[in-house]
Amino acid sequence: MTSKAGSNAPESRSGILAIHGGTPVRSTPLPLEFPGVHHMDDEEIDAAVRVLRSRSPFRYYGIDLQREVESFEAEFAQYLGIDHCLAVNSGTGALHLALSALGVGPGQEVIVPAYMWVSVVAAVVNLGAIPVLADIDETFGVDPESVAAKIGPRTAGVIVVHMSGTPVNVQEVAKIARERGIFLLEDCAQCAGGSIGGQKVGTFGDMAIFSFQMNKNMTSGEGGAVVTRHEHLFHRAVACHDTGYARDAAGRAMFERRDLCLWGRGYRLDEMRAAILRVQLRKLPRIIEQMHGSKYRIRKALEQLPEIRLRRIVDEAGDTGCFLLTTFATAEMARELNQALRAEGIITSSQGVNNVVMTEWGLHIYYNIPSLVLKTSIDKNNFPWGLSENRECRAEYGKGTCPQADSLFERTILIAIPSCLSPQDEDDIVGAFRKVLAAVPA
Repeated sequence: MTSKAGSNAPESRSGILAIHGGTPVRSTPLPLEFPGVHHMDDEEIDAAVRVLRSRSPFRYYGIDLQREVESFEAEFAQYLGIDHCLAVNSGTGALHLALSALGVGPGQEVIVPAYMWVSVVAAVVNLGAIPVLADIDETFGVDPESVAAKIGPRTAGVIVVHMSGTPVNVQEVAKIARERGIFLLEDCAQCAGGSIGGQKVGTFGDMAIFSFQMNKNMTSGEGGAVVTRHEHLFHRAVACHDTGYARDAAGRAMFERRDLCLWGRGYRLDEMRAAILRVQLRKLPRIIEQMHGSKYRIRKALEQLPEIRLRRIVDEAGDTGCFLLTTFATAEMARELNQALRAEGIITSSQGVNNVVMTEWGLHIYYNIPSLVLKTSIDKNNFPWGLSENRECRAEYGKGTCPQADSLFERTILIAIPSCLSPQDEDDIVGAFRKVLAAVPA
């Protein structure tokens, strides 16, 4: 990377770049990216101890049951403005349960976005159905036009994933789903607390899932939730998450409901994690406020730099703010700038992933999922790809399947925005961008 003057000397308005031996903008790592963890304190400790002292860690009965799971479900449903919430032990489990409740199985296809997490396609495959990739647009959410083009006679539904903390264009996809008679499942794992026009994500489709794993906006280490407005889908999810039978309001198994006699998967959430989540839910507005504030102060400064194209935001007020995405003219420019930014100290410790070109963003990128690209079977009979019901499916997953996504991934740098950035941290991020971009030749 040479100076704008075109000389070989790696100098800029801000001095010599650190990647060429200059002094870096910062010498200490940025905070780790875990949003909810940074706000944990004695309240979470007291909540966990309360459950331990009750000697009743199981949700349905105990010596002195505190009903933490039941309370969290009610509180989270009220927060979202939705009728039913089922707390479960992971976001991955929540996806599996939601798709099970929706009746997904062999002979069906489910449309998924090119930018997601591996659990999305894993849930589809584990039920014997076939995932079909749809491209993304500059919101980094699924492109509604691509969704419409991918709907076929085997399409059961579409999963919209609100990736990197920012709500995407779910309303337009919901309209397509209604018109074409397919279900819409929202994956809000990375976007708890996000909204569009004041309406919380997770309330636009037939069902939605959340994750409370440690990287998420609110956390209990592991955990998840399934939410819906539809009572029947809720009862099916309850049955699947437990022993295979739905329960009434008192927690009794409803064996007489033969339409709800299914197969259980043991995805129940325990009382201790629910108690922690109740505290984290109360803190969620403050967590989001801090990430959102940091992100948009940084974005406002970066808007002044013509080399940067920022992610298109559907609703700025509803963005939870946990990631910043910056796109550049070419893949080469993105790679060089990323290396230069990292040299300037825009990194976390070795435990975190803060600043990467999106091609390096692991199992979030469709062509980085080996099991998907290779159509890996989970048994000797090539399940689900080799099932007779699925033999007419022609889905492919190699790089090149989603060209808009491929271009964006190669040209975009992703930076985590922790929930505890200081004004100096924010200034250093902006300063590093200004410094390295000043060295880009005109």
